[in-house]
Amino acid sequence: MWQSRRVTDRQEQSILEQLGGVSGLVYSTLPILVFVPINSIWGLTAAIWGALGVAAAVLVWRVVAKGAIQPAISGFLGVGVCAFIAYRTGDAKGYFLFGIYTSLAYAGVFLLSILLRWPLVGVLWGFLNGHGNSWRGSRAAIRAYDLATAAWALVFGARYLVQSQLYDTDHTGWLAVSRIAMGWPLTALVLVATVWLVRRADRAAEALVEAGADAETEPEAGVESDDRGAQSNGSGDERS
Repeated sequence: MWQSRRVTDRQEQSILEQLGGVSGLVYSTLPILVFVPINSIWGLTAAIWGALGVAAAVLVWRVVAKGAIQPAISGFLGVGVCAFIAYRTGDAKGYFLFGIYTSLAYAGVFLLSILLRWPLVGVLWGFLNGHGNSWRGSRAAIRAYDLATAAWALVFGARYLVQSQLYDTDHTGWLAVSRIAMGWPLTALVLVATVWLVRRADRAAEALVEAGADAETEPEAGVESDDRGAQSNGSGDERS
């Protein structure tokens, strides 16, 4: 049991590493912090180059520090897409358009997975820990994964509703504030809730496996006792 907990902890740490760690979540806000003030002072073109420059600097820093590269590359590509949309729309608020509709898509996917009875958190966690879909045999595990998946759907849905409203009302500055406030702090919070629920689901799945193992051994024990009884009866008949 202790070894299982250690394996779970290592897997949870690997998830955070795939997100870039705590520093990676913080670094993801730097291009936004640069984009908005530069746009208000020097205009959209300078803001675009500023955001791209910061994202490139973070990528180089990750390479030099030998940190997680994948999140930095994904972050740089994400900034590139946002900058391209802002350039094409000719408006600074266009920088946030990609994130707004990405949040809507994620919320829809997480919610749909719950309705289909295949909560996405459970599917992803089963893939990461190598247990596959064995958790689907436990109702308690399914409920825990439903709650974890619903938490992520709620976060992404809230991001879309708040930021789309700010986009429609041309509040670019508040868009940046909401992007940061509903970004890594909210992600860290829902990640903590997810870890707690995943542990509950793992315990429920382990209990199901142990119950199945006990059920398999009980008939064998019964057969052995019957055999012993038959042997004793046979010996009794021989004595008589």
